[in-house]
Amino acid sequence: MKKRILHGIAIAAMTGLVLTARAQDSNVDQSQYPTILEQPVDQCPPVGGSATFSVVATNVDYYQWYKNNVAIVGQTNSSLTISGVGINDVGYYVASVIKGGEPVPTRLACLNVYTTASSSSSTTSGSTFTKSRLSAQSMSTMSAMDIGGGGAITVYGLPVVSNGGSGTCPGKYSGYVNFTKPASQGWGWVPTVGELHTATDNNRTDTRVMFMGQYGDQGCGLTTVTLSNVISPVYRFTIIFPTNSVVPTNVYPITLSGFDP
Repeated sequence: MKKRILHGIAIAAMTGLVLTARAQDSNVDQSQYPTILEQPVDQCPPVGGSATFSVVATNVDYYQWYKNNVAIVGQTNSSLTISGVGINDVGYYVASVIKGGEPVPTRLACLNVYTTASSSSSTTSGSTFTKSRLSAQSMSTMSAMDIGGGGAITVYGLPVVSNGGSGTCPGKYSGYVNFTKPASQGWGWVPTVGELHTATDNNRTDTRVMFMGQYGDQGCGLTTVTLSNVISPVYRFTIIFPTNSVVPTNVYPITLSGFDP
């Protein structure tokens, strides 16, 4: 049983589906399963900040947190706090809520991070990036006070393998990576008044960059997109990997210009 349920969590991590295991089976005693009342929410702190994922549930013996389907040792409480977040912490987090031997997984919560460090630079390998004078490890030790403001914002997310799409925007794709903020952190990025607003993939030349405003306006462009008519107060972004192309498996950045951190 436990092995089969955890395999379900692996599927959820790949598809983004929220599983309820066998708890929805009307033919079994529901009282033996946990009931999740509040799900963990997505996070997007600055590098050096902190992120907390939490779940509220009843009928629980203990919890087990996972990052990208790998159990996090010692994280068996209802909340998971990551202090001094770095680029290596980016990923998808899920808690297994356990009663006896019956685990019920929460929704997948995404952790993006961002920095305004001026030393950001990218390669064109499509799967790697570099930091001039700043390694990912050293950036993970930066405090929130070191981040500063102004200039380009670099946001990091984890790609998802997923087929779909139609038309020219976004077109057919083999995967994507979302760059978002939760509602509690403003939902998206605020356009800076009087500046040109762009979002750019500096790693590859075959991707499409898509924007979506809080009021529903959207658009996309090849490797970069410019918001020529700002309608919404905040915006989210997605990098789309074209069909039949390799989707990176590591953390992937996007560069925002003309937006507030």
